[in-house]
Amino acid sequence: MTTTDVPESWQETVEAEREKKARFFRDGPRSPLPPDLRGEEFPGLDYYDPDPAYRYELDLHEHDDPEEVTVGTTAEGERTYHRWGEFRFDLGGDRVTLQAYRPTDGSDRLWVPFRDRTSGAETYGAGRYLDLEPEHHRTPEGRWVVDFNRAYNPTCAYNPAYECPLVPAENWLDARIEAGERDFPGPHGADE
Repeated sequence: MTTTDVPESWQETVEAEREKKARFFRDGPRSPLPPDLRGEEFPGLDYYDPDPAYRYELDLHEHDDPEEVTVGTTAEGERTYHRWGEFRFDLGGDRVTLQAYRPTDGSDRLWVPFRDRTSGAETYGAGRYLDLEPEHHRTPEGRWVVDFNRAYNPTCAYNPAYECPLVPAENWLDARIEAGERDFPGPHGADE
């Protein structure tokens, strides 16, 4: 299912979330931006226009025995996750699968990282993330709301001082996802 059940206030909610993030990045004391890019120097954040075609309500096909996987990071470190399940959906006329991971700390949050054909050209080269929380991203029927309009850049896209997990190769898509956050227009974007 894609756009059939999009709430009327959906677009306004997406735009309000984007504005809140921009204010935090520009003025927040815990902004991930280097100090020289905050305040009046803040170049803004860039997004694709909200598009309900990139909002899905999907079943999570949980793996019988979630495998522990090690994911490399931008600083040559490692993070460990459980490969919890997969989302299957149609994208650009093709059937695609994205793995969903759970942290090994016992959290029930799902991490859905991905790279697509916009990565490195229009969006951050190392890929983007979706975080799904059961209390916020589930329908009353138990399906997950996978909304690529909420895809965001990892903190290392804004500041190389951060260490970010890399997108596993199994979540590299041979399709374009023209939704969510574009590459950061500041000096720490994908071209660095």
